[in-house]
Amino acid sequence: MDQLLRSHAEAIVSASIQAVQPDEAVSRALRGQDFPGRVVLVAAGKAAWQMARAAYDCMGEKIEKGVVITKYGHVMGPIGNLDCREAGHPVPDEGSFTATQAALDMVEGLTERDTVLFLLSGGGSALFEKPLIPSEELQEVTGQLLACGADIVEMNTLRKRLSAVKGGRFAQACAPARVFSIVLSDILGDPLDMIASGPAYPDSSTCTQAVAIAKKYQLKLSDRAWVLLERETPKELTNVTTLITGSVRELCAAAGRECEKLGYRPILLTDQLCCEAREAGSFLASILKTHAGGKGSLAFIAGGETVVHLIGKGKGGRNQELALAAAAGMAGIEGVTVFSVGSDGTDGPTDAAGGYADGETLAALEKAGLDLFDVLADNDAYHALKAVDGLIVTGPTGTNVNDVAVALLRR
Repeated sequence: MDQLLRSHAEAIVSASIQAVQPDEAVSRALRGQDFPGRVVLVAAGKAAWQMARAAYDCMGEKIEKGVVITKYGHVMGPIGNLDCREAGHPVPDEGSFTATQAALDMVEGLTERDTVLFLLSGGGSALFEKPLIPSEELQEVTGQLLACGADIVEMNTLRKRLSAVKGGRFAQACAPARVFSIVLSDILGDPLDMIASGPAYPDSSTCTQAVAIAKKYQLKLSDRAWVLLERETPKELTNVTTLITGSVRELCAAAGRECEKLGYRPILLTDQLCCEAREAGSFLASILKTHAGGKGSLAFIAGGETVVHLIGKGKGGRNQELALAAAAGMAGIEGVTVFSVGSDGTDGPTDAAGGYADGETLAALEKAGLDLFDVLADNDAYHALKAVDGLIVTGPTGTNVNDVAVALLRR
């Protein structure tokens, strides 16, 4: 392993994630706001604890009560009088359902003078949920969507219609109270009705689209679920104000600034990356091969969110698979690396944020008795990268604005 490149990768990851922390953004959004009546806080998503802490630091006991719903392992201590809970992600569980019901109970009976401070971040689709079908079926449908390679917009188009809180329905439950929503975006292009399935935003998707997605992926659904897919969601909400506080564009820009500090010329390829993870890794390796004979150090940056089509029984995540898939194309080339991380610090059902590979990774895998293509076929990037010290582990970061992949060429 090229230790200098590895240290550069770690520095770029750290600086990128630090730049998109929600604390200052939440504080900025609340500055100068007037909430005359009661204030109830509801925070949901992988960055919920961080966002709620920032809001409480600003408002203190002006917040009468509240519930914070985040992923297991993401609550980092108590926050004043707020009820901090952990729940399942990416598949909702009983913790998701009971925490969401607690939020619905808190907003019941509010008046038009009152405000629901709604702090939303990626992961909210699983964490903030009250299903309209049996919970076991909802979990099964979510599992089907994850396994078939559906993208986040397709997944959320369906999940809205199977939920009592998604697709604007939570804002309806808050009425006549005002909803002041602060959103940390984790979807390309920042479509507010799709982030965490848009609990407090009018839904732009249609029943026709939902049915088409279910048929496209040949999902196994109950008769009740098919009926719900035909039920339209709210198209207009008059009690909601929404502010976006962060996105993958900021993540890519921060990565570029750190690359420049380290002596690389940053080149933004896209902040709309959306394809198979292994194809993205192969493509980044191809770019490095094209430029390997030139002069000057380069950094190619791609932000977005890839997908993994699960065909094996291994363990991993899209960022780990992306990095590992680049290993073959980089084999034997000096001074090159591809690494990719999730800004929330998690990648699939693992304790890693993502993965790192360089020109020596393929040889290291072979020395460890591992065949790269067998590993990819089994979707087992986690164990392979662990064997060659290729995992990038950050722990929960408190933010969530998609992923960033970087291909470095050092000369």
